[in-house]
Amino acid sequence: MTAYILRRLLLLIPVLLVVGVIVFTLIHLIPGDPAAVMLGREATREQVEALRERLGLNEPFHVQFFKWFTNVLRLDFGNSLFLDQPVTRALLDRVQPTGLLTLYSLTLAVLIAIPAGVVAAVRRNSLLDRLLMVFSISGVAIPNFFFGILLILLFAVILGWLPSGGYVDITDDPVEHLKHMVMPTLALSFSAAGLMARLVRSSMLDVLHDDYVRTAYAKGLPHRHVILRHALRNALIPFLTIVGISLAGMLGGSVVIETVFNIPGMGRLLVQSVTRRDFPVVQAAVMVVAAVEVLVMLLVDILYVYIDPRVRYGSD
Repeated sequence: MTAYILRRLLLLIPVLLVVGVIVFTLIHLIPGDPAAVMLGREATREQVEALRERLGLNEPFHVQFFKWFTNVLRLDFGNSLFLDQPVTRALLDRVQPTGLLTLYSLTLAVLIAIPAGVVAAVRRNSLLDRLLMVFSISGVAIPNFFFGILLILLFAVILGWLPSGGYVDITDDPVEHLKHMVMPTLALSFSAAGLMARLVRSSMLDVLHDDYVRTAYAKGLPHRHVILRHALRNALIPFLTIVGISLAGMLGGSVVIETVFNIPGMGRLLVQSVTRRDFPVVQAAVMVVAAVEVLVMLLVDILYVYIDPRVRYGSD
């Protein structure tokens, strides 16, 4: 297991290299000159050229990329072109809202999906099963930003129960923090919960007809014990993969949700940085998300072993 983990961690470097090449190339293909954008329309050609020289934008593409990626491996993402501070500091200042939003949303999605999927599978083709699957399909079909707007209209405009947007630090006022995070969490977790519930139902239907489940019933074990201790445990193996994939989707979805609810997180910073042509911030944010996704999938692989003892990772 240790050798496997070390190999996966080493694979993080080529993954980041591929992501870095793609992001770096796409960023530099965007029309416009970041130096001209920074200085404004009143800037002279000489001022623009001087800034391009200072930022290293006049160097060949491969030279710029090599310098940037070498610094990335040292966790040095450079300085923001607009914020006048290191990119690392800019991301750290905004990681709490994004991290908490993703954590809340993933937790809520899992808490909804597992019971819904299990109940739908156990009561297959019943009215409850059909209602739960309608919820699941709705979650997959409705975009999270549109669902967020509907939540604002209902709970903030019509009922006035919750604030329409903004963010309160959890250390300043936990109650107000939770009030501001309720609707963004619901909006971001809705689609993931629907997808997870469908997968749990499908996995449960597969294992409920296996021999070991019938054997457990033949031994006289209680129905709840068979479902939770035998069937559900094996059904969670493919579910873990979807959890890892959903985490990446939530990190990407936070870009839109943070903009809709005016949350000062990494997603909103990314949108602003794209508009400003702030190359270092955009590249760093995408690289961080890619690294987090690789580490999450590594954690999922490790959890496989604890859920199913038959799973083993050899040293070859």
